[in-house]
This record gives sequence, C-alpha cells and structure tokens, in this order.
Amino acid sequence: MNAPIAKPESIASLCLSFDFSAGFEQLTEKINLLMPELQFAHVVTRGNWYRLGGVVDGDYNPISQNIAQWAEENSGGDVDNLIADYIDCGYFATRLAGKTHYFTAPCGEGPEQFIQLEIEELQEVLDRPLVDGDWFPESLEEFLDPLDYPRLEPEPIGEAYLQFRRITPIESLLKESSGRNRSMQSLSRFFNDWYESSAGIQSQFCNHWILALREYQDRDGDHQLSAKPYSTFSGELKVTSLGDTPHGSELANAIHGFDRQVGYPFAWFFNLLSSKSDNYKLAEEVLKDQMGAFDYLPPRDLKVLRAWEAKPYGV
Repeated sequence: MNAPIAKPESIASLCLSFDFSAGFEQLTEKINLLMPELQFAHVVTRGNWYRLGGVVDGDYNPISQNIAQWAEENSGGDVDNLIADYIDCGYFATRLAGKTHYFTAPCGEGPEQFIQLEIEELQEVLDRPLVDGDWFPESLEEFLDPLDYPRLEPEPIGEAYLQFRRITPIESLLKESSGRNRSMQSLSRFFNDWYESSAGIQSQFCNHWILALREYQDRDGDHQLSAKPYSTFSGELKVTSLGDTPHGSELANAIHGFDRQVGYPFAWFFNLLSSKSDNYKLAEEVLKDQMGAFDYLPPRDLKVLRAWEAKPYGV
C-alpha cells in the first residue's frame, strides 16, 4: 500500500492552527482528513523532556526566544563578559517543557508497514535565574545548560502549543538503515520475530509499539539514526508474582496473564526484548519448562524463543 503522505508543511499548519483543548479525537480526525487513504490513531504520549528556551526579564516579558543565540550575540564568545554584563539584570532563563504525541497508521500486513507521526506539545516555563553571583560557568555550553544549578518551579510563561516533529514511513526507514548499525539489525529481527509469532497473527504491531527515533553522529562523524521500540501500554510492564524460582503452572499463569493485560499474545517476550537483560532469566525459565513436562507455548512462539536462545538480542 503506497498511500500518499501529506506534506510536512500541511501537517505543521494544522498543528499551529489547532486548538488542542478540543482533544485528541478531533486532532486525529483532522489528521485523517489530510491523509484519507490512511487511518491514524493516537497510540501514546511520552513526556518529561525539555529543550533550551529563551530569556525573559523580571516581569516575564520576552527578551529572546533563543537563549543560545542570545548568549552568542551578547558574549562575544567570552562567558565571563556575559556574566559581568548581566549579573544584576534580574533576567530568567526558560526551557521548553515537552511531550511527544505519537500517531500510527498501518499501510500493509507486515509489522514494519506503518506510518508514524510525531506531534510535540511544548510550553515555555521558568527554568532558573539567568545569572547567579555565586556561579561562574567555565564555558558558554555550561552557561546554557548547567548540570548543577538551582532550578525554579517550572511556572508557565506562555500557552502550550502543538508543533509538527516528523512523519516516518517505518518500512522505508528500515530498508535504508538496516545494514548501517547493529541496533537497526536488531530492530529488523524484532519485527521478524513479531511476524513469525502468534502476536503477528492476532494483532497489529503499530497498535502496541512506537519507535523513539534519535539522530546522532557516530565516532567517524557520520550521521546515524537510532530507533528504540517503546510499548504503548500505560500500565506497569512487569511479570509479577513469580516468586524466587518461578516455573510450571505459576509461570504459565503469570505470562499469559501479562499477555491478556497488555492485549496481545507473546507480549511478555517482546517486553523482555525491549528491556534487554533485565528479564532474561524469565525466558530461561520458560525454556526449561518446555523441555520438561509443561507445554504452554504455541509451537510458533516456542520456535521464536529457541532462536532467541541460540542467538540472544535486545532492542
């Protein structure tokens, strides 16, 4: 399915004009009007991140929307001059408190065949006094984002607003990036395991997982992209009540109960992969049971699990 994707400018315009107090249902409807051949759904929101903001005066009037640009222009490259010039100004630095709203739309039968849309919710809040008489940063970088500095209560400076971040055809991303680094190769295997397991038969991947995408430079200066799967399930993602030596019916009931809670079969295994070595003992115990008197995994899931045992990986 090669459904047309709306131009980024159109999505950005929608974000700027939309009153998101109307809720995600109306936002989703408008997104789907832009791309009628796709059917987007809001699947999860991830927050608690921030970006550098700007500079405001003592009455919270804006001095600059971009603290990095302001500091560069007013320091002449010397952070000591900046501190000396503004030590008594009473200005504040702000930050942009952010959340990312994830929308996904399937565009094929394969687990990797979906479109992921990311829309950010941003709000400028107070961060800290711009300059403190007892604090002398050694560089502009430390001035802009100090690690050890008293923070203020994050009082809102302005109204929250929406901003388009990116829209990504995941299948294309995987084809372009799968051979570049080990993490993308592991992601390809993650998708393949989903397809081969009972999860792939009974559920759509993009209803239960999103990819947190991050651009970075490797040690050679080449641009790379990491893609970390995160579950859309909002509850506690742990298999509980196993005791010290879980096995047999106790373990079977625990993992099947976890699957029912999360909403698809073999969910415990995919959660294990996304948490890497934290729960690997769980897989080992399940495999021990299958070699004994217990038989509580479907054959296709057992095949995937044994392939993982032969060559473990995580995402």
